[in-house]
Amino acid sequence: MDSKLTIKLDETVIERAKKYASIKKLSLSRLIENYLDSLTHEQNDEFEISPFVKSISTGKSIPADVDDKNFRKDIIDDFDKKYQ
Repeated sequence: MDSKLTIKLDETVIERAKKYASIKKLSLSRLIENYLDSLTHEQNDEFEISPFVKSISTGKSIPADVDDKNFRKDIIDDFDKKYQ
């Protein structure tokens, strides 16, 4: 059963959302419903989410003091050892 919902949004957000919905050939209501459904749908816990993916989803970042060149070299060395 469908029900009405009144929400207040910034006009520019509404216009962008209308254009996006039009491109996707969806109504704005259906687009919002799909989004809210995806946010609130119960997650299936059949598999474990890696710590890296969890860190991305929580907005945590890699520390600024990490040396990219050494980090990459360490990863490459680890792969070389693992797949020799």
